Amino acid sequence: MPLPDFLKDRLTLPLIAAPLFLVSEPEIVIAACKAGIVGSFPSLNARPAGEFARWLERIEGELDENDAPFAVNLIVHKSNPRVAEDLALIKEHKVPLVITSVGQPGEVVDQVHSYGGMVFHDVINLRHAQKAKEAGVDGIILVSAGAGGHGGLINPFTLVPQVREFFAGTIILAGTLSNGRAIRAAQVLGADLAYMGTRFIATKEANADEAFKQMILTSGPLDVVYTDKVSGIKGNFLVSSLTAAGIEIEGLPKPEIGFGKLRDKREADRAENQSESEAKAWKEVWSAGQGVGEIHDIPSVAELVARLKGEYQEACKTP
Repeated sequence: MPLPDFLKDRLTLPLIAAPLFLVSEPEIVIAACKAGIVGSFPSLNARPAGEFARWLERIEGELDENDAPFAVNLIVHKSNPRVAEDLALIKEHKVPLVITSVGQPGEVVDQVHSYGGMVFHDVINLRHAQKAKEAGVDGIILVSAGAGGHGGLINPFTLVPQVREFFAGTIILAGTLSNGRAIRAAQVLGADLAYMGTRFIATKEANADEAFKQMILTSGPLDVVYTDKVSGIKGNFLVSSLTAAGIEIEGLPKPEIGFGKLRDKREADRAENQSESEAKAWKEVWSAGQGVGEIHDIPSVAELVARLKGEYQEACKTP
């Protein structure tokens, strides 16, 4: 299967630590790359916009040729006012890998290819995968059923082989991957790389509220609900955090009395400033994939990658 040259011989595992909104910052990116996997972060996590350049400078300054490369996630939807500004910095710093999402990646592909970088685009269905191929992306991230964040509903057992039928580039699989055996399983299905997000929220370097990390440890797949009530786009979120934020969903428990003030504050924030309110919503409402039931501790990134590597190598021995 095709693995880009810039990743060959630089990874201890065929794995990308997915960019996590409001959670992935330089600390977790650097730790991931030094552990031998691709570390990534959304450019929008760097707030205000001027922080983005400083983050890139710090990451570049702390990584060397012995470390895995890093990636930046760029939201290409027209609602993102920073696309042009962030893309200019990506070009200036020649970021090796750009992960595009929520929109058409065509213009970004041309800009990133101009300096020799590569673009992976995330999709949730076959139609989006076809469009990504037509846009000239180097890799397609298949966000399958059960993935955290804005995931899809298609089972990976059919999504991966169907995309492989028409796409010869790098395929990356996302959705409920929480251990090294799952990384090997992704390869067996036909993917080249695994994409793991929720498992990295529960690490020491992740910039996540401790209550968020603890909620992951105590949750199972039935504690995750697929809804568009948070951002307008369907995604998987932890039921307890939805309830705490006063978001009522049919079939879920109504908010308890103690959370009324939090709901009122959230509605007031939304009325005052829509953009800031959405960020606050993600701070209060926590996303996770259905793989939460396998997560029981909060190791460092280095410890987690070492564990994943051992599980992966053991799975590779299995006939």
